Amino acid sequence: MRALSPVFRGKFCAALAQAGATGAVLLPEGFAQLRDQLYAHEWVVYAKAPFAGPAQVLDYVGRYTHRVAIANHRLLDVRDGCVRFAYRNRRQGNRVQTLTLDTDEFIRRFLLHVLPRGFMRLRHYGFLANRHKARTLRRCRELLGQPSEPPPRRAKSVVQWMQEVTGIDLTQCPRCGARPLLRLPLAPLSPPGGSRGTPVEVPIYDSS
Repeated sequence: MRALSPVFRGKFCAALAQAGATGAVLLPEGFAQLRDQLYAHEWVVYAKAPFAGPAQVLDYVGRYTHRVAIANHRLLDVRDGCVRFAYRNRRQGNRVQTLTLDTDEFIRRFLLHVLPRGFMRLRHYGFLANRHKARTLRRCRELLGQPSEPPPRRAKSVVQWMQEVTGIDLTQCPRCGARPLLRLPLAPLSPPGGSRGTPVEVPIYDSS
C-alpha cells in the first residue's frame, strides 16, 4: 500500500491536469500551487487482502446480495392505515410470522432497500441463490463425485491463519529472521502498590 500511494497520487494528478487542459474539468487558477500541495502529502491507499480460497469467495458472494424489498406474496392485508405482512423469524428457527406496521413506518423500511439511480442490484440465481444454496451445492458435490458434505472446519490458531492468508509468520522475527519468536511481557516501571510520585529505589549493578 505504501508503494501504491505515490503511484496513485501521480496518476490522479496527471489525469486531473489532462482533463483541465482538454476542458473536461474546470480547474481553478492556482491549480499548479494546489497540485504542489497535493504532492507534499502522503496519500492513503487501501488495498484489500486477497481471498483465502474458493470457499471464502462462495461464502462472501452468497451473502453479499441485494434482494427485493418485499415480495408481493408476503403482503397479507392493507387496512385502516396499517400493513400486515409475513416475515421469517431467523431467531426462532426460521418460523414464518406476521407483523403489522403503520403505513408510514412500512414505507420508511421499504425505502431503505431502494437504490439510487445508477446502482445495480446484485442477485444470484441458480445454484448460487441464497435460498437453495445448501441443497444445490450438495447436489453439485454429488455430481462431481465429491462427499455430499464438506469436511468440518478445524479451528486454526492466529499463527496458522496469518500464515495462510497473508504469508506472514508470526513466529519469525521480521528483521533478522530468527525463530522461534518469544513474546514476553514488559516489566512494570514501578513496583505494584507504589503511589504516583513516590520515589522508587532502582538497583545499581556493578560489573566489577
